Amino acid sequence: MPASDLALLIEAAQAAGRIAETYWRRDPRTWDKPGQQGPVTEADMEIDTMLRQRLTAARPGYGWLSEETEDDDARLSAERLFVVDPIDGTRAFIGGERSFAHALAVAVQGRITAAVVYLPMRDRLYSATLGGGATLNGAPIQASGRRALEGAAVLTARPALNPDHWKGPAPEVQRSLRASLAYRLCLVAEGRYDAMLTLRESWDWDTAAGSLIATEAGARVSDRTGAPLGFNTVRPVSAGVIAAPPPLHDEVIARLA
Repeated sequence: MPASDLALLIEAAQAAGRIAETYWRRDPRTWDKPGQQGPVTEADMEIDTMLRQRLTAARPGYGWLSEETEDDDARLSAERLFVVDPIDGTRAFIGGERSFAHALAVAVQGRITAAVVYLPMRDRLYSATLGGGATLNGAPIQASGRRALEGAAVLTARPALNPDHWKGPAPEVQRSLRASLAYRLCLVAEGRYDAMLTLRESWDWDTAAGSLIATEAGARVSDRTGAPLGFNTVRPVSAGVIAAPPPLHDEVIARLA
């Protein structure tokens, strides 16, 4: 049994990748979740079952929160909690794209302490522990040193740049997007992009792992108001997510309406 939570998450994420690979580009069975919550596939469900069995068997005292498991209020009384997205970027997975990810984290009293984001089809494994720095495939990574928002490389959906969301004109940025929110956070951690922002409510399973990786790489991560993200709350969502080097993050917060 892995001695550390991080080692456990890495092994579990790699096992998830092996399952995903057996379904990728093979037309997995797909259906829509109720309440317009998006698509899900048989691969999501098989990975979710495997992860829950594997992780909770190794750490039986930990609670459980996953996108593909019905929520249980029992997690609220757990000091330690697994926060999991079996496949982040399910639409990309269905479309045969490579940029889907497995996002796994451990929260202790609402704070993320270990995290892994794994992209099996790109062979990219991001990981971090609280106070231990962030890595990509074992090598340290660091957020960019960008200080100004104008001209920055930003991962965001087009509607977030609508002038209605900004004081004064919307910023002129180099906009890109990836289907997986966890991967967007990791791309900021890696310094390949200067910032990411989403102004929509964001679920814990999408943000938990990537937020620690970005923070440990030197980025600042908050909700759209500038407040820190908290985890294992009654309703496990945040009011959007912003991740960027501290000076750039401060400018985003100051300019948002």
